[in-house]
Amino acid sequence: MNTLKKILPLLLLTLLVLVGCKKEDDVPKTEGAFSASKTTVTVDEEIQFTNNSKNAASYVWSFGDGTTSTDANPKKSYSTSGSFVVSMTATGAGGTSSSNITVIVTPLAAFAVEDEANISSGNAIQFTNQSKGATSYEWNFGDQAQTKSTEQNPEFTYAAAGTYTVSLKATGAGGSATATKEITVKQGKLPKDLYFIELDLSLIKKVSLATGSTPSDFLDIIGKAGVGLAYDGINDKIYFSDFEVVGEGKIWRMNGDGSNLQEIASGITDPYSIAINVTGGKIYWADDNGNISRANLDGSGVETSFINVPDGQMRGIAFDSKSNKLYFYEVQAENLYVANADGSGVTVLVPGVYGYGIFVDEANGKLYYDERNSQSIIQSNLDGSGAVTFATTGKTRIHGFAIDSDNNKLYWADRDLGEIRRANLDGTNAETFLSGLQSPRGLFIK
Repeated sequence: MNTLKKILPLLLLTLLVLVGCKKEDDVPKTEGAFSASKTTVTVDEEIQFTNNSKNAASYVWSFGDGTTSTDANPKKSYSTSGSFVVSMTATGAGGTSSSNITVIVTPLAAFAVEDEANISSGNAIQFTNQSKGATSYEWNFGDQAQTKSTEQNPEFTYAAAGTYTVSLKATGAGGSATATKEITVKQGKLPKDLYFIELDLSLIKKVSLATGSTPSDFLDIIGKAGVGLAYDGINDKIYFSDFEVVGEGKIWRMNGDGSNLQEIASGITDPYSIAINVTGGKIYWADDNGNISRANLDGSGVETSFINVPDGQMRGIAFDSKSNKLYFYEVQAENLYVANADGSGVTVLVPGVYGYGIFVDEANGKLYYDERNSQSIIQSNLDGSGAVTFATTGKTRIHGFAIDSDNNKLYWADRDLGEIRRANLDGTNAETFLSGLQSPRGLFIK
C-alpha cells in the first residue's frame, strides 16, 4: 500500500506529459498556396488571386513591382510591362509557408485617329499613340506601299480615298502587342498642278503640287518659245508669249488640255510677260519696245502701244481684277508702273526698281515683284506702301510667280539658278520645289 502511494503521483505526472505532447502534435501545419486568374496579361488588365492556403490566419502578398497586400484574395493590375514574381506568405498556428507564381505583363497597344470621321486624301492625318508599358513602336499605315513609321505619334497622308487597316505594334520589357484599326479615307481636294515654261528645252511642263511629284511634258513649243504664261480659269484657256524670231513675236492660245493651239497675235518685238483680264475680255502683253499692248481674248482688236513709255523696255506685267489696275515693269529707267485697265492714269508706283516678274495676290491685297537691285523679292501693299523683303534671291532673274491658295504658298521661277522655289505667304519656310531646270520662266497654278 505504501508503495502504491509513492508510485501514483509519478504515474499521474507521466500521464499529463503524454496528454500534453499529443495535443501539441495535433496542431496542423500551415500550407501557403494560391492561384491566379491569368498569368499573362496586358498593362492595366486586372488579375484575381485566389488564396488556397490551409491552416493560415494572415497573409502577406508581394507582387514583384514594389507593391504589397494583406488581403486574403487580392486583385492586382500592372502599370508597366515585364516579368513579375508574385509571392504570398501565409502564417498560422502551424507556422509560416510561402508560394509564388510568375506573371508576364505585355504592353497595352492602343491609338486614336484625329477627326476620324472626316479624314480625306491629300490631307495629313494625326495618329495619337495611347499605348502603355512600351518603349518602341512600329506603325503600318496599310497603304499600297505599306508605309511604316517608328515615331511615337506620326502623321501620314493618304494619296487616294479608300479603306485602310492601320496597325501599331508596341514593344516593351514584357514583349509586344498589336492594335489595329480600319479607317475610311474620303476623297479629298485633288492637288493642283503647276505649269511652267522651261525655255532652253522649248517645253511647257506641269507638275502636281502633291508631295513627291515629278514634272511631265505638257506641250512641245519648239520654234515658238517665250517667257510669258497665263491661264484663264473661266474659259479654260492657256496663253503664252513667243519671242523665238526677233521682231516677229507672237501670242499663242490653247485649251486647258493643250489642244487647239492657235496664234492669236503676231508682229510683236520680243513679247515678255502676259496678263489676262477675264471680266474685261482682254489679254495684255509687255514688249521690248516700251509697249503694253492688248487684244480681245481671241486675239481680235489688237491695240499696239496701248500704253507706251518712250525708249522703254517692258518686262513684267500683272492685272488686278478687283481694282481694275495694271502693274508693269520698265527696265531702262527702272520703274514699276500702275495704270487703269483702260490705259489711263499711268503712274510710277515704285521708282528705282528693276526686275522681270510681278504678281498680284488679289485675295490678300498684296503685290510681289522681283527687285534685282536689292537681289530680292519684295512684298508690298497694292499702292506700293509697306514694302518688305519677302525673300533674298541673289543676282538672278525671276520671271514667274503663282500662288497656291489652298496651302498659302507663293511659288516663283528662278531663271539663273534653274529652280522653282516656294515659301509661305509671310516669307517663312522658303525652300526649293524643283531644281535642275533649264531656264524656267513663266508659271501658273491650275
